[in-house]
Amino acid sequence: MQDAQPKTIYLKDYQVPDYLVDSTDLHFELEPKATLVKSQLKIRRNPKAGQGLPPLLLDGVDLELLSIAIDGSILPEVSYQETLQGLSILVDKPEFILEIHNRINPEDNTSLEGLYLSNGMYCTQCEAEGFRKITFYPDRPDVMSKFTTTIVAPKDHPVLLSNGNQIDFGDCEDGRHFATWEDPFAKPSYLFALVAGNLENVEDTFATSSGREVKLQIFTEAKNIGKCEHAMRSLKKAMSWDEEVYGREYDLDIFMIVAVDHFNMGAMENKGLNIFNSACVLASPETATDSAFQRIESIVGHEYFHNWSGNRVTCRDWFQLSLKEGFTVFRDAEFSADMNSRAVKRIEDVSLLRTNQFAEDAGPMSHPIRPDSYIEISNFYTLTVYEKGAEVVRMLHTLLGKEKFRKGSDLYFERHDGSAATCEDFILSMEDANQVNLTQFRHWYSQAGTPILEVTDSFDQATGRYSLKVSQSCPTRANQDQSLPLHIPIKIGLLDVDGNDSILNNGGDIEEVLEVTQPEQLFEFSGFRKKPLPSLLRDFSAPVKVRYPYTGKQLIFLMRNDSDTFNRWDASQRLAFMALTQLQQDYRSGEALQLQPELIEAYRDVLIDSTLDPALVAEILRLPSEQSVAEMNDLIDAEAIVVARDFALKTLATALAPELLQRYTALDHQKPYSPNAKDIAERSLKNTCLSYLAATEKDDALNIVQKQFETAGNMTDSAAALSALINYGSAPKVDSAIQEFYQRWKDDTQVVELWLGLQSSSARNGILANIKNLIKHPSFEIKNPNKVRAVLGGFANRNFKQFHKEDGSGFFFIAEQVVMLDKINPQIAARLVVPITRWQKYSDDLSGKMREALQGILDSGGLSKDVFEVVSKSIN
Repeated sequence: MQDAQPKTIYLKDYQVPDYLVDSTDLHFELEPKATLVKSQLKIRRNPKAGQGLPPLLLDGVDLELLSIAIDGSILPEVSYQETLQGLSILVDKPEFILEIHNRINPEDNTSLEGLYLSNGMYCTQCEAEGFRKITFYPDRPDVMSKFTTTIVAPKDHPVLLSNGNQIDFGDCEDGRHFATWEDPFAKPSYLFALVAGNLENVEDTFATSSGREVKLQIFTEAKNIGKCEHAMRSLKKAMSWDEEVYGREYDLDIFMIVAVDHFNMGAMENKGLNIFNSACVLASPETATDSAFQRIESIVGHEYFHNWSGNRVTCRDWFQLSLKEGFTVFRDAEFSADMNSRAVKRIEDVSLLRTNQFAEDAGPMSHPIRPDSYIEISNFYTLTVYEKGAEVVRMLHTLLGKEKFRKGSDLYFERHDGSAATCEDFILSMEDANQVNLTQFRHWYSQAGTPILEVTDSFDQATGRYSLKVSQSCPTRANQDQSLPLHIPIKIGLLDVDGNDSILNNGGDIEEVLEVTQPEQLFEFSGFRKKPLPSLLRDFSAPVKVRYPYTGKQLIFLMRNDSDTFNRWDASQRLAFMALTQLQQDYRSGEALQLQPELIEAYRDVLIDSTLDPALVAEILRLPSEQSVAEMNDLIDAEAIVVARDFALKTLATALAPELLQRYTALDHQKPYSPNAKDIAERSLKNTCLSYLAATEKDDALNIVQKQFETAGNMTDSAAALSALINYGSAPKVDSAIQEFYQRWKDDTQVVELWLGLQSSSARNGILANIKNLIKHPSFEIKNPNKVRAVLGGFANRNFKQFHKEDGSGFFFIAEQVVMLDKINPQIAARLVVPITRWQKYSDDLSGKMREALQGILDSGGLSKDVFEVVSKSIN
């Protein structure tokens, strides 16, 4: 529970650990309510920490201490002090063996941190500070130790796993059995893992570039054993890719993945034993959508890549979290781009960044990718640390180029292998490997907020000189220092009047990376007979907002001609935002709503263009979400946003109905399911057309939706049809489809989560009453984060219209759930409250109700540090 005054941890206060742990020997005797943990730690004074023998401080939460011994002698109680945070032990020698026996209760551990039970299976989650819920330990990432782990359990838990390589196993005299694992690589406690249960596995092998054979295993419950093939293929692809692109070879004899239903995160990179949320590893054509297949490939790659960017080189302290996460997200994004459509992957990543991370930058929890303080570190597993952190790494890749970036990463891994590093170490490696100065670039790590680039241009007809003036600024919050100019790479092209890329000054190239380093900067280009049209921020080369006074006609030109696929999509988004902004203004002023014919024709041209990648067509056709539109507004008028987008969607659907039907019919072919890029692209466009057709609410269109629902041969098509029916179908058919889907898939956990999410995201009126029924449904489980994310998260994060009802009922309902959930799982509760925290950006009618809901949470008392930090920062 929350202390009276939660302690704030500051980066500036970092000190090296007083003691180091050379080896850690753990012994577990597993019982649901009374697991005995015996630890034997070889400890020595850290020579970098100064003189003397200060008390040994060990972290420990919710532990029952049984005994403490040093060098075999039991310590008297006067030699140590136990607190709510851990132990303080008096020490009289610089090196010693510390033995601690303690007891824990996995069955009642609903926080899903430390050791807990999921469907009868013992599993762990120790990042960031979960190991302290297992035993007393210096639970910080810069204390690295070699672990040996022995697990003793009843034989109805036949699978006993931990980090590293198994070195012993056998039967115990009391009828139980044991297994001992040894990890030869020093690691911090957050990378420790243990799994014990009645599991089956699929097995394969991978031959490394040096010729070693690595055993690969994926463990899951027996009912899911047929859903592991895609994850195994993804793992082998990731291993090959990391060798080829980064020269990183796997270092153990075995690599294991375990699928767990109850998990706070997507997955965890524990050394050699990755523990995964089941939704992020299990898939079959019948039960998983295309997006699930792609997400699994990405997450499997992400966790595997951590073996080097996170495990072999870990972070010194939690302020450096983006060192491992930002770098690894960049790596997994490049992997996914190479495996699938690079253009669509970039669009998806930037959409997430603009809609959610930009909102985070502008909200009360705004922080740099390397925060300078926190109360609860779990609150900083954010899009800023992950996604913006990845964009900062991408900018380095853009500035240095592929070969030089590889030189820098090679030096980084070489210098810091087996140690705990900092963001500064990463930048310094890039500098030293390439003899460059990145002093100004470092500001990205310490400065919060989304930079804004104001771009204007001019053309001198007489000289043929074209100029771009770029001004940079970055909004700051009241408690932040004034922002400094950043080093920003802006990739550009210049289009001539025929839509072709012009040759730029640099000798034949059609693109150039402009390095913006000053508050205001002028860039000049020569050799033009007519004024070109700039294609700015190609491939989204920096996480910034670019403001250039494009006209609607210019955006349509870019949408039709730009050779950069990302900017082609971006032009469509800008055009849509422009139209939606005008519709909001017209709605507020009481004028008749209308969509410009030129915009409709631009969408029609894209829709019927068979030369374009179908996946790109689908992305261009999708209107920005309400959340995206809200992020673009200085003051959010939720009702106007909903009305404007609904009008635009239905107007486009009606105007383009013949072309939508024609494209849908051409793509509606029956063939065996495959999650390859071509088929995924075709299904994406087909189902985008289906959703537009459903929006017309015409009987013939809804009959097509109903037919697809009844005949779909894969979950992608089935879920798309069910979503369309839920949002636009008649009540009897909707109820029938919902029940039919549930009855068919009620025994499949991942499909039920999808079913719950589709309903909670429906924009239909009366959805809050349905949400309240869903949390009483037998399939819902408040202790399962995936179910909470599907229902409550789906409502708060993906149902803009119904969540923002003017009576505030959505805010008050979520606030009630946050208070209740905080007693069960503080991490999930803290994430659920985030959609209410941006109350200051909303118009008066909603702003006051959002703040009132937050105040209610704060007044409830007894909050965890997780929820207290988010709410208190939001309301002050």
